[in-house]
Amino acid sequence: MEGNDDKISARRLKAIFGGSIGNLVEWYDWYAYSAFAIYFSASFFPEGNPTVQLINTAGIFALGFLMRPLGGYIFGRVADRVGRKQSMTLSVLLMSLGSFLIALTPTYKTIGIIAPILLLTARLLQGLSVGGEYGVSATYLSEMATKNRRGFYSSFQYVTLIGGQLLALAIQLILQRVLLSETQLQEWGWRIPFVFGAILSIVALYLRKNLDETKAFENQKQRGNEKKGTIKELLKHPKAVITVIGLTLGGTLAFYTYTTYMQKFLVNTVHMTKEQSTLMSFLTLLIFACLQPLFGALSDKIGRRPLLIAFGVLGTICTVPLLTTLSHTTSQWQAFFLLMIALIIVSGYTSINAVVKAELFPAQVRALGVGLPYALTVAIFGGSAEYIALQLKDWNHEEYYYWYITICIFISLMVYIFMKDTKKTSKLNQDS
Repeated sequence: MEGNDDKISARRLKAIFGGSIGNLVEWYDWYAYSAFAIYFSASFFPEGNPTVQLINTAGIFALGFLMRPLGGYIFGRVADRVGRKQSMTLSVLLMSLGSFLIALTPTYKTIGIIAPILLLTARLLQGLSVGGEYGVSATYLSEMATKNRRGFYSSFQYVTLIGGQLLALAIQLILQRVLLSETQLQEWGWRIPFVFGAILSIVALYLRKNLDETKAFENQKQRGNEKKGTIKELLKHPKAVITVIGLTLGGTLAFYTYTTYMQKFLVNTVHMTKEQSTLMSFLTLLIFACLQPLFGALSDKIGRRPLLIAFGVLGTICTVPLLTTLSHTTSQWQAFFLLMIALIIVSGYTSINAVVKAELFPAQVRALGVGLPYALTVAIFGGSAEYIALQLKDWNHEEYYYWYITICIFISLMVYIFMKDTKKTSKLNQDS
């Protein structure tokens, strides 16, 4: 550890920047697909062809529920056995391949059924990559930070995760409002964000190739290799695995609801225009991203548990009233403030969840322990959130979805209450 524990060296800053920027690119590429799907779906999935629609459905299902946990396992294992840096470099390489493939795939009219197959192959590669990215970058940022600043520095994982979404939204706004017409966007303009994403990935790849490996990994490198990054070794920490699942459950559902699903909610339920909804999402997410380091720094002062408990209590009490009021509001300002209150509450989870999970595991299974249980929980609860919300709306019982989030946050609250504060019991302290 260099000099004073609070001082951050240029080497550490470079490492945290490199780790975070790769994360931003990964999530930008991931969200660009969602943001531009409305423009390119007709190019790959023509109406009335049942086979193509089946490929689409099966692909989306595999993507959400299979690829992310698989990515969490593969990249977590690589990170624990070969190194954090190699795993992060590999994950960004896979993401850039996915982006290039989407940008260059000819349309259904040109190559028929191969077009949707290529598109979904690209998307599955990206799913694998995103599934692996979380656990490895959470581990890397937590191990690279100084002891008294772990909450602050690891909060940049969510800054860049939200930043990726913001970048995709910003490019969508610029293309929609300034550069291209609706027709141009549908014909060829939708390829621009993927070319941009692929170029960004190459920059991130360069940055990551020049990163330092973490001391925690280097110190345990000398030990026997057979146990590192294995499920068998991971299962020796059942309490930590269950804690990660319980910790993630309510937080991930709330995060997905107020970020990814919110754009659809503002259009379908609040009856805003698509443009208003995109702008509202952009502004609230921008403020949300800026809040993460503040909450992270607060956890370094007062501990992790108070923030998690505050999220659990406020999330349990406020979710139903917030979403009910939001669904009936006619004022854009009121919608903005309600959404900001919700995002401030969620920040109690998002800002520190990466470091809390990293603090639960020893170095030899840390990336796998953070990544795999998280990816499984996100796949099941985060991945199905939008589907459940839209299905309940279709049955005219949208309010049931608000209660569903509340119950999940309450289950997480029980975990927060009974867990120890990981700032005090951190396994990261045993690394040196």
